[in-house]
Amino acid sequence: MNLIDHLEDRLGRIMHGWSRHPNGRPMPFKVAECGGGRLPGINTYVTVGLSETHLPSRVSDKGVHQELMIAVPAELADGPYPVILQEIGLDLIREETALLRGDVVGPFGPMAEGSGLESFYASIPVHHDDGFAEVEPGADGREFPIVLTWLIPISRSESDFVSRHGWDDFESEMEKQDPDLFDLHRADLVLKP
Repeated sequence: MNLIDHLEDRLGRIMHGWSRHPNGRPMPFKVAECGGGRLPGINTYVTVGLSETHLPSRVSDKGVHQELMIAVPAELADGPYPVILQEIGLDLIREETALLRGDVVGPFGPMAEGSGLESFYASIPVHHDDGFAEVEPGADGREFPIVLTWLIPISRSESDFVSRHGWDDFESEMEKQDPDLFDLHRADLVLKP
């Protein structure tokens, strides 16, 4: 299955797309907004074509071909998400490094008016079935798998916790406290200092 079919199968139809930066320059990848997918009331912004760039991993000798995604409530979907994805993707290409599980990027400012969430935590897209996280090589002639990386909005205190305690402890706390990770106005996780 090609990337677009894989994305639209779970995330819904592509409703909008961006191929230029707000300053007008063409981008080396696109950003698409999908809606009406398997998660009711959720719109997802996703890079399309970032995976064509081989990004080295900082922790192994492997290279990563990845696309990045941000999922938000449909009623709050008119936000800065396309530009944020463009900036993060451009930084990865410029720095020649992949975004790995547990990485934190930002801060970018509040994700929505009144939101305390301002950075992103890189994770696997656990809100979909196991087969969604990776697009296998296939009919489109691609010889490499594509990894889908979910960028979860987090607060400053959560970002600090990841820095101090690591991603494994953070994910354990998320699992215990089970917050609504799509809620851009959710309270901070209650975390040890």
